Amino acid sequence: MNSSILSAIGLGNFDPAIIFIVMLVLLIVAFILIIIQWRKISKLERKYSKFMQGKEAESLEDEIVGLFHDNRMIRSENEKNRKDIIDINRRLNNSFQKIGLEKYDAFSQGGGKLSFALCMLDEKDNGFLLNSVHNSDGMNYSYSKEITSGVADVELSKDERRALEKALESTKR
Repeated sequence: MNSSILSAIGLGNFDPAIIFIVMLVLLIVAFILIIIQWRKISKLERKYSKFMQGKEAESLEDEIVGLFHDNRMIRSENEKNRKDIIDINRRLNNSFQKIGLEKYDAFSQGGGKLSFALCMLDEKDNGFLLNSVHNSDGMNYSYSKEITSGVADVELSKDERRALEKALESTKR
């Protein structure tokens, strides 16, 4: 079969069926590529729809700007909280944290345990011991003793030692 068009381009003796088959294969390949691209676009549209669900493009931009603003606020609050915690810890080290109380009958007269030894210590076991002695006449005498690193500056009575031991052990519980 001779075609004037094929002869004009130098393919006069070429069989048109081969050209037809090649064109058909190219058409099928193009059709497959179109289907693949269509599926990718559909998947992308679903993701986009889910992302934009209930939002307009302008309101989405406002949301993102709002999130950046919120993030800055949270960071500044976090920094303030960190400084506050450091300050609280510093103050806590100097406050009384360990307490020991020992009630006793000072003169063993059966009048009840109206006398007491109270020990209050900070984080470093520094503080004081307060001893209040109640006698049968209704009189009270109070004494204080300084405690440094868990040791008294003067000798302690057995009740005072118990109060000091309770204070030292109070954080171990």
